Amino acid sequence: MDFTAVLAQIKPKLGCIADNLAIVEGQIAKAQETGADLIVFPELALSGYFLKDLVPEVALRIDSPEIQRLIELSRGISIAIGFVEEADDYHFFNSALYLEDGAIRHLHRKVYLPTYGLFDEQRYLARGASFRAFDTKFGRFGMLICEDMWHLSASYILAMDGATTLICLSSSPARGIDGESLGSAAAWQKLTSTTALFLNCRVLYSNRVGFEDGVNFWGGSEYIAPSGESIVRGALLEEDFVTARVDEGALRRERIFSPMMRDENLFVTLQELQRISHQRGR
Repeated sequence: MDFTAVLAQIKPKLGCIADNLAIVEGQIAKAQETGADLIVFPELALSGYFLKDLVPEVALRIDSPEIQRLIELSRGISIAIGFVEEADDYHFFNSALYLEDGAIRHLHRKVYLPTYGLFDEQRYLARGASFRAFDTKFGRFGMLICEDMWHLSASYILAMDGATTLICLSSSPARGIDGESLGSAAAWQKLTSTTALFLNCRVLYSNRVGFEDGVNFWGGSEYIAPSGESIVRGALLEEDFVTARVDEGALRRERIFSPMMRDENLFVTLQELQRISHQRGR
């Protein structure tokens, strides 16, 4: 079905759960006023990104008042949002929730935690262990958190699990220069476009902005159609409220014109991966 999604390109405050929740609630109210069906927030929208030793202080359990408040708000609009999750065994995860009709429809824990360059996630966070598609009122979705999308197998698994829309929550810093644009922006735009094109799927990419520890996040949130075309893209380096009209007809047309998923041979893929795994195991 057709639906309207908002990509909330916000500037979270590092370590300030209450302030960030207020920002999130304001964006949700604005999205509802415009008639949007879904709002997508960035990675770690409730806490900020470079948390380091603050992780235990800002971690939220699923039954926390803050999460319960968001679940209640999802009765009026579907919500995808990132936060630090505290599990029952006191492991902490970089997680994302998909909330709809007053219920948790999906919880994704970031699988690929970058620990290179500016990043040090594995020192403070536990890794997720699965990629699962899930059903929503707008079709079958898959969720990725930033670095997850740079591993081709992640998006492929979700597509093979039936996802026709991929949501990627991101906290991508601005790095490098590529011609007249940011290198990180150009790289992400190539990645999201290629992913959409080869998997015949839609991509909703929500990236944050603002400074933390002298690092600037670049924004540029966008909706990419199954053809790989960027339909709408947010501003660079400043807050934005990006509204995307997602057309079911475009997905149908692309899957007829370029039936990559129809012709994908999962049996061959599994067979060859098992062969490679056995060879490496010897």
